[in-house]
Amino acid sequence: MRTYYLFTSILLVSISSFAQNTIKTMFYNVLEFPELNPNRIFLLQDILQDYEPDIFMVCELQNQEGADAILNTGLNSEGTSYNAAPYFDNQSGDGVGDLQQALFYRNDMFVLENTEIVNTSVRDINKYTLLLNTVDQDINPIRIYAYVTHLKSSQGSANQQLRLSMVEAFVNDTEQLPEDAFVLFAGDFNLYTSTEPAYLEILDGTNSIAMADPIDTPGSWNNNEDFKSIHTQSTRTSSSGFGGGAGGGLDDRFDFIMVSQNIMTDTNLHYKEDTYKAYGNNGNCYNNNINDINCGGVFNQLVRDDLYNMSDHLPVVMELETNQEIVFLDRADQTVVQPFSLKSTLVSNVLTLFTPQVNIQHRLFSIYNTLGQEILSFDTATNTTVVGVSQIANGIYYVTNHYTKQTLKFVKTF
Repeated sequence: MRTYYLFTSILLVSISSFAQNTIKTMFYNVLEFPELNPNRIFLLQDILQDYEPDIFMVCELQNQEGADAILNTGLNSEGTSYNAAPYFDNQSGDGVGDLQQALFYRNDMFVLENTEIVNTSVRDINKYTLLLNTVDQDINPIRIYAYVTHLKSSQGSANQQLRLSMVEAFVNDTEQLPEDAFVLFAGDFNLYTSTEPAYLEILDGTNSIAMADPIDTPGSWNNNEDFKSIHTQSTRTSSSGFGGGAGGGLDDRFDFIMVSQNIMTDTNLHYKEDTYKAYGNNGNCYNNNINDINCGGVFNQLVRDDLYNMSDHLPVVMELETNQEIVFLDRADQTVVQPFSLKSTLVSNVLTLFTPQVNIQHRLFSIYNTLGQEILSFDTATNTTVVGVSQIANGIYYVTNHYTKQTLKFVKTF
């Protein structure tokens, strides 16, 4: 697992609080964005302006350019209300996959405290820690640990086992969290039924962080009209003319936002009843195009046209409520310092650092022991730096960047 910390320098111009105590979340498989058709960004812009999420999570993002387009055009076309978590290419599996997850958030509501990558045998699970800006955040902080994933696709026992192994990596990572942590687990899960091992593992009540499906609708979702109101794929009866994606009409529940069990009951942060939706699904579009004239309802024709052309998946949305007073921050200046990461936090002979951008003032690092004594120092001239540590004793150490003060822990062992 790699950990990336994001540090910001913030000049506060004003602080204001409003009656709003809801947090709107959205997950969306954006279908090989942007290379399949970069002009889809304007469709996504319409969708985002219609729902206005406070936290926006995606999968099937192909590159940094796609992340920039979502941030600058999809979300910030009328201002600078949103930030993006740092984007990193997929590190899991064969390491050459071009599909990645990402998260965007309201920068006046949240502080992104850190970003982590949980490695699996297939593709990364991305983990983000968001601190909600509240009046009482010093004594009663509300942190949301958001995991975003794209589980292995396709049917068959081998693929089911790969999905299970990815979920197990998520479950293992949650063991590091506080027992009362607020957790979101969002993604394209590619699940066909609630009896699949991966789904059962997510909801296993013996896990250190017990999870819940907010709408608690178990069953065999695939090609089953009984679940037509929660299906998220496919928005199209045919993929012809789109250059990719799936057809077959709306008949699968592939996309989810799961929550830690405490979010179902805790007044500090809880699920707002009846807000979990397959966005654009009016419940009358089984095995049909989402924009068919017979699929009308709460979600209007314009939105459904955009969803039809944007992706073969529908977004999933959900609202959270808090009893805390949310503080909205106006930031006149916000400088993002690129984070550094470690290839591994368990090392024997060498410590490998990754620095996405190397600036002269950010190059100097030191390694300290648990007593705060400096063991060695070094500088970085490239994006990847390998430091020999075979000479130091086994134990816990900390590597610190002199400029940002970012500090990561690693364990030296033989």
